[in-house]
Amino acid sequence: MTMVPGRRSSTFTRLLRHGFTDPSAAERLLDLPDLSSVRSDSVLLDALGATADPDLALRGLVRLVEAEEAGERQILLDTLVTAKPLRDRLLGVLGASEALGDHLARHPRDWQALVTYEAADLHPGVTEFEGELAGADDPDALRVGYRRCLLSIAARDVCGTTDVAETAAELADLATATLRAALRIASAAAPDDAAQCRLAVIAMGKCGGHELNYVSDVDVIFVAEPADGAEESGAMQAATRLASHLMRICSDTTVEGTIWPVDANLRPEGRNGPLVRTLSSHLAYYQRWAKTWEFQALLKARPVAGDRALGEEYVEAVSPLVWQAADRENFVSDVQKMRRRVVDTIPADRVDRELKLGPGGLRDVEFAVQLLQLVHGRSDPALRSGSTLEALGALAEGGYVGRVDAVQLDDAYRFLRAMEHRIQLYRLRRTHLVPDEEPDLRRLGRSLGLRTDPIAELNQAWRRHASVVRRLHEKLFYRPLLDAVAQLAPGESRLSTKAATARLVALGYEDPAAALRHLEALSSGVSRKAAIQRTLLPVLLGWFADSADPDAGLLGFRKVSDALGKTPWYLRLLRDEGAAAENLARVLSAGRLAPDLLLRAPEAVALLGDPHGLAPRSREHLEQEVLAAVGRADDAETAVAVVRGVRRRELFRTTAADLIGAYGTEESPAESDPGALVDRVGSAVTDLNAVTIAGALRAAVRAEWGDTLPTRFAVIGMGRFGGHELGYGSDADVLFVHEPREGVDEQEAGRAANRVVSEMRRLLQLPTADPPLIIDPDLRPEGKTGPLVRTLKSYGAYYRRWSLGWESQALLRAEPMAGDMDLGAQFVELIDPLRYPQDGLSDDAVREIRRLKARMESERLPRGADPTLHTKLGRGGLSDVEWTVQLMQMQHGRAVPGLRTTRTRAALAAACAAGLIPEDDARTLDEAWVLATRVRNAVMLVRGRPGDTFPSVPRELTAVGRYLGYEEGHVGDMLDDYRRVTRRARGVVDERFYGG
Repeated sequence: MTMVPGRRSSTFTRLLRHGFTDPSAAERLLDLPDLSSVRSDSVLLDALGATADPDLALRGLVRLVEAEEAGERQILLDTLVTAKPLRDRLLGVLGASEALGDHLARHPRDWQALVTYEAADLHPGVTEFEGELAGADDPDALRVGYRRCLLSIAARDVCGTTDVAETAAELADLATATLRAALRIASAAAPDDAAQCRLAVIAMGKCGGHELNYVSDVDVIFVAEPADGAEESGAMQAATRLASHLMRICSDTTVEGTIWPVDANLRPEGRNGPLVRTLSSHLAYYQRWAKTWEFQALLKARPVAGDRALGEEYVEAVSPLVWQAADRENFVSDVQKMRRRVVDTIPADRVDRELKLGPGGLRDVEFAVQLLQLVHGRSDPALRSGSTLEALGALAEGGYVGRVDAVQLDDAYRFLRAMEHRIQLYRLRRTHLVPDEEPDLRRLGRSLGLRTDPIAELNQAWRRHASVVRRLHEKLFYRPLLDAVAQLAPGESRLSTKAATARLVALGYEDPAAALRHLEALSSGVSRKAAIQRTLLPVLLGWFADSADPDAGLLGFRKVSDALGKTPWYLRLLRDEGAAAENLARVLSAGRLAPDLLLRAPEAVALLGDPHGLAPRSREHLEQEVLAAVGRADDAETAVAVVRGVRRRELFRTTAADLIGAYGTEESPAESDPGALVDRVGSAVTDLNAVTIAGALRAAVRAEWGDTLPTRFAVIGMGRFGGHELGYGSDADVLFVHEPREGVDEQEAGRAANRVVSEMRRLLQLPTADPPLIIDPDLRPEGKTGPLVRTLKSYGAYYRRWSLGWESQALLRAEPMAGDMDLGAQFVELIDPLRYPQDGLSDDAVREIRRLKARMESERLPRGADPTLHTKLGRGGLSDVEWTVQLMQMQHGRAVPGLRTTRTRAALAAACAAGLIPEDDARTLDEAWVLATRVRNAVMLVRGRPGDTFPSVPRELTAVGRYLGYEEGHVGDMLDDYRRVTRRARGVVDERFYGG
């Protein structure tokens, strides 16, 4: 054909218009002699253009024609252009699957399997597939026969003759026929083994559920019994050999490729257990040892090959155990944890392309449906289907899920499964990753009928359906609980009270009747408020169920909603600010302290929706707010009431940030550094208490003396207060120092200072709705019997003449916190020589410190307390670590400036940097100190009152564990870990503090 240089041929243009991406290559292929009889046939070109990948389809057709014997080629081409069913099927497959094109090039006569188009051919079942595979008497013949059957399934799929569910069912039927053929081949190879045993193959997973993929592991369980007269041990060995041979037949790769791996790891004990067991052995395991996920897997068990009667006996025996699984302790949390573990194993660079396991993927739908089946299938046999889509339909029909939700989820699941099918069909490889190359995305989009802009349309549809799944998969579980207490339209199904109660119990609610009352109160009516609540509650219920105390979370939410229900911004905040609702759910269900603080002033919920609302405010900012409020108040009590209100609000901010950081949210993971959490809490609570004391001091002075007290006055923080290590339940240990102003009589100044102290303490402990702040001055010279306030001169005289070693040690934590900071600095200058002695400590002083510590250990530990679990005085606890660090500070503080700090962790790090303690030992002490501090904080958060040991109430202990990062059911691991960490710390203390 003569062409004018630079001009396109008309064929080139037509090919471009028909969707070819490489028209030049396609034109060359059409010019091959073998295609001369059809190259100008418009019917062929139109058919190629209708495929997912016209270039691939044409290349596959050329390879097929070239592979055919010369006398058969024209028959193929003539049939192709005259028989539309064959044309659509054959070219559709060639344009969607490179792997099946390879098969046809190796076995060109197999195209004839696509010629017939009878009614029976449209929806074949196991019987038809068995007939196709009947002649396969060796593994390679089985592989070829399997691919021939797969060719016909793929043809019906890509032509739209079958929908995605029918295709999945046909693939499962083909797998059933293949397993039977493989067992037949294995039995023929070892007739003696076959004669000794009855072997049944139980399909699990997608094969058992009649919803198989093109390329998937086929999950199975093998069960066997001795044949009549056979001895059990020999029979089980024979059955194991047969089962192993069956697996090899299907899994091995030869020149004819492979069929699919047969995976028997769902069997009892997994890969560590015997491949084949008797029925009684299976039952013994399931009744005693099986975990929740194993019962979930058995939901899809179906006998498919071997001894039919034994297979049915197996399913009949295990079925009651499956439907009792929801009665197991921690059932729902076990299933949800398994789902989270699956997501956590996905590499970060793949999670956005993961069609099956990623967020909004196929597994989300399957897990949600299976969870509902296991909860409600106990009492409703209609739900006992292994098919996800059939089960979803039955759940909607029975009112267990909303009809609209079920329709949306069904559509999304079908679309995602269709994507999965077409991705795998291309090369017949087991993958669930959406491709990222444009040609692959284009082929995938076109195979799903998206032709205008295949890539953009595909991405848009995929993201839309994944978003539907993400939004609905947990809501599916909780939404019907609202319908159970709502007025429904005539004809609508609802969850019965009994079913709603069962679901709430499965979720961990101890008082389901009360929970239903709360739901009714929150969501009933036709108001806008009730409508928003009905939108929010399904998601909130899921977050509550993920906590240690769902009942408390729901009750707290009702109380907050009752208090703020008429406030226009409240529900809008929860609905529109994604993080606010989840943050509120975490805070309300994690313990008593944070909800108590919130319910005293519910408007603080606004902090949870502000992206920066949980960040601690600086001391300068807080002090400015507090002192301004005191200046506006009419009297001291009003002023300190405002100050204590600020403290309560900021305590809530701190507890909420701590809980959310410890638990994590869907958008941000839990804080990975527990030391950072401890430091943030310690600094925030310390700053807050310092500002509160400063406000009370200003209010007391202003009420009696106006702007100026007759004496300069400073509050010195001691203990954890001075160390910036306060917990939620800590008192504020302090010393008070004053210095008479010029011209003021010392006695008058002393009386004024004492009156200020008494008034401050009174104001901060007045009975109000806000938590009190206890000021504890017992670390002062002479203790409780000594004067509350001293001048600098008096402190100096006492410390020079009477000070004991423990008092110098206590001064290591002294830091000015409020009042006259210059006076505070003078106090620090006064005590520095005592706490950091010029020549360190004498041997006698060290022995005295050790003797005092040993006496404290034996005398101060509460009677009956477990010394391995007491966070303050127990083995390797706070006291052990702090005394070890403080001994190094007193010995080396004069020489090592870094040790001159009131903070334990900072001093320990400085000691390590100076070579005073090995890095491993320092790390061990730091880990123990952080852990013990977190336990104390957790106890206060959970119980609402301080404690130095783990709670004895199981639910409270579980809540402490959740705060520390332990999932439900792992309380024992938490206690073991605490003992291990503190035991190692005590070993370091024995060596570093007591000298080995």
